[in-house]
Amino acid sequence: MLDLHSPSLPSRSAAELFGDPSGDSEPLWFKKSSFLRPDFDPESYIADLRSFVPLESLGAELRSHLAALKSELVELINRDYADFVSLSTRLVDVDSSVARMRAPLAEFRDKVASLRTVLDNSLLSLRGGLHQRAEASAAREILERLLDTFHVVSKVEKLIKELPSTLSHGSGVEIDHVEKNILGSESSLHPAENGTNLGLTQSILLERIASEMNRIKFSFSNAKDLPFIINMEKRIQSATELLDHSLGCCFIDGLEHPNSGLHVFDFLANSILKEVLFAIQKGKPGAFSPGRPTEFLKNYKSSLTFLGHLEGNCSSRSVVSKFRSQAIYADFMRQWNIGVYFSLRFQEIAGALDSSLADANITLVEDSHRNRDCQVTLTLKQSFALLESLRTCWSEEVFIFTCSDKFFRLSLQLLSRYSTWLSSHLVAKNACSSDSSSNSERAINKPVEDFIYVMHDVGFLVAELSGDYLEHVLRLLESCSSEVLDLVRRGFLQAIRSLTDYLPILKDRMVEGISERSVEDLKQLKGISATYRMTSKLPVRHSPYVSAILRPLKTFLDDERVAYLSKELKNELLHSIAERITSRYHEMASDVVNLARKTESSLLRLRQGAQRRAGASSDAMDSNISDTDKICMLLFLDIQEYGRNLAIFGIQASHITAFRSLWQLVAPEDRQAQISF
Repeated sequence: MLDLHSPSLPSRSAAELFGDPSGDSEPLWFKKSSFLRPDFDPESYIADLRSFVPLESLGAELRSHLAALKSELVELINRDYADFVSLSTRLVDVDSSVARMRAPLAEFRDKVASLRTVLDNSLLSLRGGLHQRAEASAAREILERLLDTFHVVSKVEKLIKELPSTLSHGSGVEIDHVEKNILGSESSLHPAENGTNLGLTQSILLERIASEMNRIKFSFSNAKDLPFIINMEKRIQSATELLDHSLGCCFIDGLEHPNSGLHVFDFLANSILKEVLFAIQKGKPGAFSPGRPTEFLKNYKSSLTFLGHLEGNCSSRSVVSKFRSQAIYADFMRQWNIGVYFSLRFQEIAGALDSSLADANITLVEDSHRNRDCQVTLTLKQSFALLESLRTCWSEEVFIFTCSDKFFRLSLQLLSRYSTWLSSHLVAKNACSSDSSSNSERAINKPVEDFIYVMHDVGFLVAELSGDYLEHVLRLLESCSSEVLDLVRRGFLQAIRSLTDYLPILKDRMVEGISERSVEDLKQLKGISATYRMTSKLPVRHSPYVSAILRPLKTFLDDERVAYLSKELKNELLHSIAERITSRYHEMASDVVNLARKTESSLLRLRQGAQRRAGASSDAMDSNISDTDKICMLLFLDIQEYGRNLAIFGIQASHITAFRSLWQLVAPEDRQAQISF
């Protein structure tokens, strides 16, 4: 190929490359031979050239070439003009020549047509013969197949009749007759050999029958629409059923007798279980997905039931162990992703409890979930969520035995989480934080009546979890060893004991809260000293504040929430509150009396000093009643009223140590021996 960019070639101008209209030479890109090619396409030709040749240059070159062609045509005509003109003179008597040629051609055409007709007739006859031959061959083939099917069916029926029904019902005559037909031997078996050879004889006969039945099934599948085959369908079906029954009996007999050799192959694992696994993977692959836990658990338990049924066919524990050691068994169990299932259940159960415990406020259970009988069910949403979560862990719809340790650990975690909520949101002390908006401060500011719900729920949970709930868990784990069951029992009881430890704290919080309300009224006791100091007035009735001391206790007992407390717990709280109030009463009264005595002693010393300096007698002063005596007289009247108020609540004041001390403090000497109102 000519290289336009080769340095050895002389340089050319654009006019030489793209054509010069004034010159005689043609450009290199214009090839006249292209117009003579059979596949010449004007549009493609122009499209190829216009990428590097201007359309004006291309049009000019084409017009120039057209003019050259016309000029060449004129030159050719002029060159052979004499021959062209003389052509008409040489064409003389053309019609007669044509007539002479027509007759032979017509004759030749008739011969060809006649020969073609003969060939068509021969070909048609040949095709008809071939068709008849094919039909005859097909009919013969069908007939042979029908005859073969008939003979095979008859043969199978004959063999089935000669087949011993079971190993246990065989006889020496039957065995001898069968072996004559099968082995071609006329010798009879020895009676001692009957039991040994009957199974082998039956197996060989069944193998022959099964082989013949395959031939029948092949013939039936290729000619099932023929009337002859249709009429034999019942016979074929009957033979098939008899063969299947005999094969099943033989197979079962082989499995029951080890002298058979079938025990070498593990049918349970490598046949039944393998096919079941393949069928599940192919027909219902979603059965192994733990994404839908409820359906997954149902399928998993069904599979365990199926495996248990298979293991029930094992003759000994060693056979069961061998079955479980098979690779297909491990593969089948590996399909059930129990770890993912437990993770989903963990998020579901723990998440529900965390959502409830996220609220620091005490929230009552909705009426639809709560029985009005407070002794039967829970009251708080948080407690209800805990019990529901714990029950869910060991419910039939969630629990899986293979995850027993995980569900046990989850149960302990749930109890620990609830205990943490009690500690941080309900009984926390506010001394650790000065932030009034903290959880501790909010817990302190809660009404003490709300802690009735907490005490009730904690008591209910302790009784429920240590009773029926624990027994339910132990029943689910009864197949475990006694050591495991003991660990589970101790673990649950220890976790339940952590809840029990909060009962005294809750009780103390309630006693403290109600007592502090009564102390607000007891503070009026400090005004007694100012009332009876430096006056001759003697008290004749109790102070007004006494009636208000036990008013918070009465308000507490009248609250409807107290109905959630048991009678024993309510009496215990009542006595504890009374003892706490009485103790504070005794402390404050002691402070008042002691302060009055100190003040009186100081005043007495000052007066005595002044009297001695004045030379006066102190007998007149000594005959007056002291301020301390008047204060004690009033306090004595007050505690008598207080004791009567305690009796209204069914509390005997004399049984309270602090009340007895208070009585000894303010009662007159003649009344100190016996407490009476």
